[in-house]
Amino acid sequence: MRALDSGAAWPDIGAMSLPPGFLDDLRTRVTLSDVVGRKVMWDQRKSNRAKGDYWAPCPFHHENTASFHVDDRKGFYYCFGCHAKGDALSFVKETENVSFMEAVEILAREAGMPMPARDPKAAERADRRTELANVMEEAVKYFRLQLSTQAGAGARDYLARRRFPPAALERFEIGFAPDTRQGLFQALTGKGIAPDLIVDAGLCIRPDDGGAPYDRFRGRIIFPIRDARGRAISLGGRAMDPNARAKYLNGPETELFDKGRNLYNVGPARQACGKGQPLIVAEGYVDVIALVEAGFAGAVAPLGTAITEDQLRLMWRISDEPIIALDGDTAGLRAGMRLVDLALPLLEAGKGLRFAILPSGQDPDDLIRAEGREAMEKVIAGARPMVDLLWRRETEGKVFDSPERRAALDKTLRAALGRISDLSLRGHYGAEIKRLREELFGMGPAAPTGGWQTRARMPWRPGKGPVLPLSSTRSTLLAAAAGDTVAQQLRETMCLAILVTHPGLLAEFESQIERLHLSDPELEALLSLMLTYAHDGPEALADRLAQEAPAALEKLLNHPHVRTAPPVLRRTDTAFARMCLAEELAKLAAARAVKAETEEAIEALEGLADEGVTWRITQATKAYHHAEKSKINDTADLGEDRAAMSQFLQSLLDKHSGG
Repeated sequence: MRALDSGAAWPDIGAMSLPPGFLDDLRTRVTLSDVVGRKVMWDQRKSNRAKGDYWAPCPFHHENTASFHVDDRKGFYYCFGCHAKGDALSFVKETENVSFMEAVEILAREAGMPMPARDPKAAERADRRTELANVMEEAVKYFRLQLSTQAGAGARDYLARRRFPPAALERFEIGFAPDTRQGLFQALTGKGIAPDLIVDAGLCIRPDDGGAPYDRFRGRIIFPIRDARGRAISLGGRAMDPNARAKYLNGPETELFDKGRNLYNVGPARQACGKGQPLIVAEGYVDVIALVEAGFAGAVAPLGTAITEDQLRLMWRISDEPIIALDGDTAGLRAGMRLVDLALPLLEAGKGLRFAILPSGQDPDDLIRAEGREAMEKVIAGARPMVDLLWRRETEGKVFDSPERRAALDKTLRAALGRISDLSLRGHYGAEIKRLREELFGMGPAAPTGGWQTRARMPWRPGKGPVLPLSSTRSTLLAAAAGDTVAQQLRETMCLAILVTHPGLLAEFESQIERLHLSDPELEALLSLMLTYAHDGPEALADRLAQEAPAALEKLLNHPHVRTAPPVLRRTDTAFARMCLAEELAKLAAARAVKAETEEAIEALEGLADEGVTWRITQATKAYHHAEKSKINDTADLGEDRAAMSQFLQSLLDKHSGG
């Protein structure tokens, strides 16, 4: 999830059409707790309404504890569990599954603020589109009426044979275009609609000889196409004549309709996905209708073309992981492969695709009619991640019985993975491809044998057995923590201890403390309590901690490193404690940044990367941590070390990509 930070630029170009100060005025008129309160139940024990401080279980992930914090004074929310954050606009966007400008309109209505007037040219274009949409609505009414006439008897019989229930005909506004040259044209002009508008809406065609326009859709079952806001923007038609040149016909590109930027049933599907339904992408109108009627309300389809980049981005705005329902024949799989090539450069962490492959020769409508909803549900549950389809394309039906063929496979896969711009994601793809490759070639890692190589060696002195650590040593954090986590845990513990003994520093360092996620769950809970009651005053805070977290408080203050720490012992020297806290926070942030950057670099080079490069980075990381431990009590800032490590990692990445 991506939420807005304070002061961040609004991510929707529509905001550029709003006058200066409109969004700021909107924020001041809307109370965040009122907006959020429609979706959550506040924790009355933790919340402090008088101070605009609210806590609740997070609406963005399943949990039982109240880790979702709303600060009415700042106008921002933050979840300490999933780290979702933002303001009222981002909350409406995420929970209602709407665009930025739609969220603005929703909150403006609630605040009683009229949406500002647009510039004259933009207003003129919008008015023109409104006129065309009204013409399209009249056409939808006409075609729906024709389905119930004598001329529509054949269409009604066809729909009955395809098991379209009356509710589906109503829900999707299905109609019929009689096989007459000017039936629609005459009906619309009879209502006073200008011929130019009818032609510009894509409903009729003007002949080259300058004669009267004639109907584009004739002898076809009609499927209205609506945009995400519910406006009729075009039509799709299925021919009744089996010998027709085109079985399906969509309206042309118009001021209203861009078929590469829209999806059939996108509005209802967006609402369904906002309530937890999966987004299922089928091939055509009939498949979507069959899926929706079977209970899969989040179904959409492209409009007569292969999925475009704009449509893919639209899908990701609705759902992080759309499910592509592929017909199990060669054409369906080929379409899936083309989509893989389109999606690879656009992938990012949290945004992916899954592929549900139907039995050969069947589409969703066929499967549901033959075997019922359960069969389709099983196919969707078995949807595979995109990396599986990529692997299948490069390996299915091929033999890799020579070094040359295996090298060719590696080259092809390396080129495909190189198109993924997100380095972390590329690393994970590489790791999965490496695993699949090892399975294919029988090169899986051998399990440890339990021999002498795997035994830990104990220290030894002449004439004596192994030296065992004392019980007091075994109980310390240094002995209990694993490897590189020791320094981090010590710093976390020290930061919290300084704050407990000098609570006045909480407000001063609040923004940094809110991002300080501790590895010890007990200490993390203690920190959450401190942030909750940070503004109640030192005495009230001490009482709250003693009442609500006595065990965690005792564990912290009895820690051997805390008991002897100067900033804890010198309880009256706030200036010294402030300096120590700032230093510990800076070192902790720098160490975490180096660790994250190192892990990302290793992930990016794993899988198909050169093992020598990966080994060198690993050794460099170990050397860094060794140096870091040796100066754990040093007061120097880690910024220079982090910059040097970043430069070293980048040089390795540049060298590898150049090779």
